[in-house]
Amino acid sequence: MTRIAVNGAAGRMGRTVIETAAERGDVDVVVGFDVDDADEIEGVPVVHADETEAALAEHDPAVVVDFTIPESTLALAEACVATDTAMVVGTTGFDEDGFATLESASDSVPVLKATNFARGVHALLRAIESALEAVPEYDLELMETHHNEKIDAPSGTAKTMLETVQKHRDVEPVYGREGHAPRDEDEIGVFARRAGDIRGEHELVAAGNDEVLSLSHHTEDRSVFAAGALDAAVHIENQDPGWYEFGDVIDG
Repeated sequence: MTRIAVNGAAGRMGRTVIETAAERGDVDVVVGFDVDDADEIEGVPVVHADETEAALAEHDPAVVVDFTIPESTLALAEACVATDTAMVVGTTGFDEDGFATLESASDSVPVLKATNFARGVHALLRAIESALEAVPEYDLELMETHHNEKIDAPSGTAKTMLETVQKHRDVEPVYGREGHAPRDEDEIGVFARRAGDIRGEHELVAAGNDEVLSLSHHTEDRSVFAAGALDAAVHIENQDPGWYEFGDVIDG
């Protein structure tokens, strides 16, 4: 089995990763890290994040799964490089310097970074590429909705969708509209909503020629992200240092 550590073990996604792993036969969560005190979660020992490097050396996981905040991820990357431990990163919201630091870590250890670990989202991204070829002049609008505690906006997945669109169309994002705001033909509206405990909704709308095409994905439970992250951990366990994406996992 692939030995795994979980960063942010006491958080929503950290707990979900631990719970999902317990239902599988190919992974074993051996330790967790968190800034909050938690001696144990679902039988997994949890140590303070300040002790990450020492705990990695002691428990010897092959991969750390990380769903936290950029500051925590970058501290983890330093510990992973020091202990030769691979990383699966689902954290979003990095600035350019933070992203560059994470990429630098991939020179020493395998790093698999994804804004979304749902297989359906990656099917959506591929569908967007195909659709844009068929409707090259339609107006485009992008919407995403998440729970009321999500910090970054737009979501990392929405940014990835936008990047996918911009590979095919020369459009500039307009983040929300207010007042007198006529639409430019070379823009794409990007909207973020935050409410309740919504797991994640993403939609790209293409409209023109008296028709509307909607490409969307709805997440019913966080376990779908955990399952994808665990698949990613198994995939990179024996990979060489480098930068990997979730598409590498899907394509096998």
